[in-house]
Amino acid sequence: MRATQLDTAATLRDGLNERALVTDRRREQMLLFGLCTPAVLLILIIIFVPIGWLSWLSLFDDAGRLGWDNYARLVEQPSYIKTFKTTFQVSLVVTIVDVLLGYPLAYMLSQMPRRAAGICMIFVILPFWTSVLVRTYAWLVILQRTGLVNEWLTGLGLVAEPVQLVHSFLGVVIGMSHVLLPFLVLPLYASMRAIDRDLLRAAMNLGASPTAAFWRVFFPLSLPGLAAGVVLIFVLCLGFFVTPTLMGGGRVIMWAMRMESTVSLYANWGAASALGVVLLVVTMGCLWIFSRLFGAENLVAKGLR
Repeated sequence: MRATQLDTAATLRDGLNERALVTDRRREQMLLFGLCTPAVLLILIIIFVPIGWLSWLSLFDDAGRLGWDNYARLVEQPSYIKTFKTTFQVSLVVTIVDVLLGYPLAYMLSQMPRRAAGICMIFVILPFWTSVLVRTYAWLVILQRTGLVNEWLTGLGLVAEPVQLVHSFLGVVIGMSHVLLPFLVLPLYASMRAIDRDLLRAAMNLGASPTAAFWRVFFPLSLPGLAAGVVLIFVLCLGFFVTPTLMGGGRVIMWAMRMESTVSLYANWGAASALGVVLLVVTMGCLWIFSRLFGAENLVAKGLR
């Protein structure tokens, strides 16, 4: 009888303790929510108010009439379609070039001792200490018809006359690839450093060659970091302005440049807002596609840690 009473008392005590824990957990969650509310409201205001204002302006034409004329113009006029295609072409080519350059670099850094890799990473991060405008003008000096590259090419006899390296599609790709390369190396290096080297040793102990171990073990494990870098570069390319404006010389027109000219030359805020809304929708669509292909958890948890 006494044992039954003790068991009943213990059960009641455990139930009360569990209920108290649930209550404390809810109170803690409410407290954390209350602390985060001002920051969340500020972020929502900063993000959604400008987007809402931009979307509202895009619905008004030059005469102030409400309608879809600005969006219809984007489809009807060939110049907008050409600019849209150029933006995607540049973004795709720059992303591919950075992958071809950045993956071997990140792999080399990941195989080095941590102290040496940390020193080398300084040179990867060093461009962030210099303005994009300064770096772009440096490329203009290097790649111009009387620049270092053309002098070397003509001096070695590889070309008979200077090559058009600036104010062209090639110049835009070179400048943007240099500016955006660290955005691929950083997440890719972090992902490669997290790979357990014992997996490679186990693969080679089981008879795999170093090449097979790399492609079948190391490369698949580095894909989250590669995917994160590709997303960063491609999305940044879609809205890039400074480098294509200077390196393109008006011959390579991207979407952001068309937005700027629409406002500064024609003072047409409705058409520029429509361009901005379309660019935002396209960017979100690209992010959704990447998340479906690679997984949003992989992009955030593995690629950007």
